[in-house]
Amino acid sequence: MKWLLTRILAGLAALLVVVVGAGVLLAAQYAGSPAAWATSTGRNAAWLGGAWVTGDAGREEYASLASRTERGGISELYVYLGEIDEDGTLAPDGYAAAAEFLAWAERELPDVRVLGWMDYAAEGSSLVHDRFDEEQREAVAAAAGAVREAGFDGVHLAVAPVTTNDPSLPKLVEQVRTAIGADGVLSVQVQPVELVPGARVPSFILSGEEKYWSKGYLARVTEQADIVVVPGHDSGMPMSSLYGGFMVRQVEETLSALDGPDDTIERENPVAVRFGVPAFDDTTWGEPSGAESVETATEAVRIGLTDNGERDNVGMAVYLLDDADAPDWDAFLTGWVDPGGVEAEE
Repeated sequence: MKWLLTRILAGLAALLVVVVGAGVLLAAQYAGSPAAWATSTGRNAAWLGGAWVTGDAGREEYASLASRTERGGISELYVYLGEIDEDGTLAPDGYAAAAEFLAWAERELPDVRVLGWMDYAAEGSSLVHDRFDEEQREAVAAAAGAVREAGFDGVHLAVAPVTTNDPSLPKLVEQVRTAIGADGVLSVQVQPVELVPGARVPSFILSGEEKYWSKGYLARVTEQADIVVVPGHDSGMPMSSLYGGFMVRQVEETLSALDGPDDTIERENPVAVRFGVPAFDDTTWGEPSGAESVETATEAVRIGLTDNGERDNVGMAVYLLDDADAPDWDAFLTGWVDPGGVEAEE
């Protein structure tokens, strides 16, 4: 018994050393000064709650939305349409009444693309059973087509969690692309790329869910996408320095997966990338984390870009634009849109 206890304690000590060492290396990623050019190029995105398509938004809120969209260099708005049901259908309430908002957006924000945000939150792993069967995929694709016909410029598809190499998600994305047409904008929200090759395995064993994707699977899922969105919340990082390192690493690994030597996908056009910044208070969208902040996310993305070269197809995405309080919004403006040069919101 003493021998067994000694072995167990030794194993735990070794695991602790590995975890601490990994934390030190991750925190070290969040270091250095970003280049002056590593800022917004006016290609950013933002999520919006469902009040905009149900007629619950007031006149002052419309004015605020227009102002924030213009000042933040927002080129895409993802408007929440509701949860995709277990059978793959989407209640039409979320998009059937959107005509007024879409007309307003076309008039006031003519250069902004408005996408219907279709969300699917599952539980557990899709390692053994694919996340979607054929009938479910057909229903999701039909819903996406209906959203497009309702007047949206395209769809923002957010499905999680999905296990790496689950074949049903790439098939679903391809079917959605067909449903919305070649001229429809397809934005796909992905899961974080594993920080080092193989890191998703222990995470999967401990949590029972696939939090991370391999770079190859990310490229495969987004083959038909116009925009790839990497969320900046729910990282699980307990400290700001680790969260910063996590975000730097996401920039590096995502860009490597999509346009580096690891990407074997033949793309007609370069895919755009948006890295999320956590700016929400309502627990409807998740539990806010003290370690995750707009300031850290913007700084980390700038550092990641500095280390990977200048490009014009990368931006950030505010989660959520209409739930961000003034300090978070100001942090986005001064941290990303115009570092040091934007006055605080009144």
